[in-house]
Amino acid sequence: MRISASLLLSSFGQRLFSAIGLLLLLASPLAAQPNRIEQTESCDVLVVGGGLAGVSTAYESLHAGRTVCLTEMTDWLGGQLTSQGTTALDEARMQRQLLFYASGYKDLRQRVLDLYGRQNPGDCWVSAVCFLPADAHDILVDILNEAAREGDGTLKWFPSTVVKELDIDGSMIESAIAIQHSPAPGTPPLNTEPLSAFYEDVYRYEDSERLSKNIIRFQPTGNEGPADWYVVEATETGELIALSGVPYRLGLDPKSYLNPSSPTLTGDAYCTQGFTYTFAMERTEEAQVQERPEYYDIYAPYFSFERERDNTNYIDFVFTYRRLWAPGNRPERRIFGVSDIKPGDISMQNWTWGNDYRPGTFVDNLIYSHEQLEATGQLEPGGWLGGLRVDTLRRGEENAFSYYHWLIGGLSDSQLGYGIKSVDLRHRFLTGFDAPMNTAHGLSKHPYIREGRRIIGRPAYGHPEGFMINEIDISRVDYSDEYYQTQLPDGMYLQLRRALAGLETAAAIGENKAATDIPRRTRSTIFPDSLGIAQYAIDFHPCMELAPPELPGNTERAGVRRAHGQSYPGQIPLRALIPQEIDNMLVAGKSIATSTIAAAAYRVHSFEWSVGIAAGATIDYALENQLLPYSLVDDLPRFEPELLELQQRLQERGNPTAFPDTSIFNLDWEDWRVW
Repeated sequence: MRISASLLLSSFGQRLFSAIGLLLLLASPLAAQPNRIEQTESCDVLVVGGGLAGVSTAYESLHAGRTVCLTEMTDWLGGQLTSQGTTALDEARMQRQLLFYASGYKDLRQRVLDLYGRQNPGDCWVSAVCFLPADAHDILVDILNEAAREGDGTLKWFPSTVVKELDIDGSMIESAIAIQHSPAPGTPPLNTEPLSAFYEDVYRYEDSERLSKNIIRFQPTGNEGPADWYVVEATETGELIALSGVPYRLGLDPKSYLNPSSPTLTGDAYCTQGFTYTFAMERTEEAQVQERPEYYDIYAPYFSFERERDNTNYIDFVFTYRRLWAPGNRPERRIFGVSDIKPGDISMQNWTWGNDYRPGTFVDNLIYSHEQLEATGQLEPGGWLGGLRVDTLRRGEENAFSYYHWLIGGLSDSQLGYGIKSVDLRHRFLTGFDAPMNTAHGLSKHPYIREGRRIIGRPAYGHPEGFMINEIDISRVDYSDEYYQTQLPDGMYLQLRRALAGLETAAAIGENKAATDIPRRTRSTIFPDSLGIAQYAIDFHPCMELAPPELPGNTERAGVRRAHGQSYPGQIPLRALIPQEIDNMLVAGKSIATSTIAAAAYRVHSFEWSVGIAAGATIDYALENQLLPYSLVDDLPRFEPELLELQQRLQERGNPTAFPDTSIFNLDWEDWRVW
């Protein structure tokens, strides 16, 4: 495996990675090299990661008649929609009202309606579509099988599979070695233990007492052209980005005129958004015996309902928030805009000051930085073990179990104090393979990951250090606020206002206008290479200041929420999918080239579907025309006829590349607020 010699952008925290920090890292032994390849599979497209972005990449490729190998660590397709338990679709209001989505995503929503007879079978209030994870997996399986039949494509699906090594020759990935795991003879089924109990085991070549391994080599089918296959990075944390050595960022970006709300001048690789082990709970008729976790007192100081709400039953408020199943005739009484709770209702929990786990320092961060990966030997040949801190995974699991106990039985509240929290033991924590999470322990199979490694795209016009979607490309923040005028470093505020001038840019520069005299455009950046659409709020679940997150009195990292709030309808430019240095890899999912602030909006369900469609369509076009994806954008802003043809193909298949009435002249987007 080749590790790039290019300089990865490092944060201040990474540069201060100390000897003390190194001692705190538990370096895992290098895994043995494979002494056997038990299976060889050939593909036109290898999609690594079976979340929504991976599924939609496969969907588009199958419709094009391609052979697709699709791997996924868990045994469910869908990622945040299924194995991560967040089966409550995060959607912007106007986009939902107009159903202005990629065609396959609309099909997904329609199949929910067809299955349940109603669009919101959970009758939740956070979304217009809340339903059960197992049903989402089954729907996605049907969608992919139908795509293969309709397009005469071939799907090779590899559940419980991770990629261990990449064979890279120059700028091309030649092959990949993966490990598929299954229960060792005489051991319980998969999903019996939480993920932390076996996470690193699935990345080791050798069989263990718990798992049997099947070693698979993925290789090209042998298409003609500059690339004979493509590999798509669609994992939850950007595993292939680390393995391939392409430049990337992790955590907070340095403050700049492009990301003026960042709280740090130097960046911080350790402060990523919190991750969440979701779980399901059922309302019961009678009070239940509740088991108190032995570690409950460690995590209890963290939990809170966050802010006071007048005349609110807080437990009912949180229960109905992400209720996934509300069967039978509903009560006439309405609470929080939805039907009242009745026994048998099932709720999924995903709460910021609850089962969110929010580490943010070099001693407890979940996703290892480049320096940490080097220190633990994971970038050595055969050394990859997934790139996560397993102890933090475990603590996230303990935090989730503890949050359930606090929710139904606790009396403290870290933000509101005593006196506001009540007890309601009429609940059951749902476990078992027939329960919503399909696990014996009851937690989701994989934590919900909001942010991972994010590539830095190739240098481009206006982006000399590498392409990236930034805060000012989508944010509705009022940058005339006193903070930006007084707190940005010298000259940065003027740069910011000029960058937001839109049609007034030439006048702002030519007339040397003062920053406060430059008007601010009221729309998102329009990208000439857009292949899809995305809109959601810039929604932060910030890391905590101190380690561990549950430390009594701990606070969120100051300033991270400054950019939190409304956004304009945005686009998915092709340049955000193309990494540096590797020509036959595209990036889908949350690891596209975005700043951490933009990533807080580019992470929801419909975005993942759209970016996967963009990746699949680009690959098909590149294979058909025997070209490399970067050649479609390397002459921008000059006219790119082949790029235009690709965009037209997407639009003809019902996949919009821009929101209605998008133009440099339309500055009226008030109706398109997220909520």
